[in-house]
Amino acid sequence: MAIGFTSCIPHKDTLYLQNKEQAVDSLQLMTEQHKPYRVQINDILSIRVKALDQESVSILNPAGDENLNASSSERAYFDGFTVDDHGNINIPSLGEINVLGYTTKEIQDIVETKLLEEQFKETANLFVTVKLAGLRYTTMGEIGGPGTKTLFQERVNIFEAIANSGEIPVTGNKKDVLVIRQYPQGQQIHHVDLTDINVMQSPYYYVQPNDIIYIKPLKQKSWGTGTTLRENLTSVVTVLSIVTTTLLLINRI
Repeated sequence: MAIGFTSCIPHKDTLYLQNKEQAVDSLQLMTEQHKPYRVQINDILSIRVKALDQESVSILNPAGDENLNASSSERAYFDGFTVDDHGNINIPSLGEINVLGYTTKEIQDIVETKLLEEQFKETANLFVTVKLAGLRYTTMGEIGGPGTKTLFQERVNIFEAIANSGEIPVTGNKKDVLVIRQYPQGQQIHHVDLTDINVMQSPYYYVQPNDIIYIKPLKQKSWGTGTTLRENLTSVVTVLSIVTTTLLLINRI
């Protein structure tokens, strides 16, 4: 019975966003920490250029741009500009441009400035947009639908990413989720507690491209005794019934 009770998963370990510091102002806790994403190696950028004379900028836009299916990550991969190992992208007629560590807004300004300096005048009324070609991340471990997902959104928080991957079951460790993030100098592992409302203030609350989210299984899963008190009592009763029946049969013999 002692083993049965200790193998139960506590209710508080299954709840998201608990206020663990009652003295802290709840309004302050709701402040989300979000900084503009800075482009890394292997990111894919979608660049579109518009002008009064659209034919003059056609070489800068993907062929068949009007039929682009925005939900297709494959199309984005082939038509986008991949950041190489040196942090450069190669744009037709402009050549290589270094974009490593820049935000999409900064890259947009760089491309527009180069076009005005080298090929166009102010009267061309250029309009340049630069976006990430989908936010790609990977979930693994104790989660409903592990694998790589691509969402076409500007911002995705960790709860949205998990919800799109099938949710964390009761046997998943919500108190110590690992976020493996890519940086110019390499990858780093960060620990996130999804049961604490303060996670909304974490710099890892928002998913970044190429993030890996790993959910560890709780030790109760490896014990195999059940995740709730009811399941554990059922297991105990079953074991006792088998033992009792065996002893009765032995005594009769």
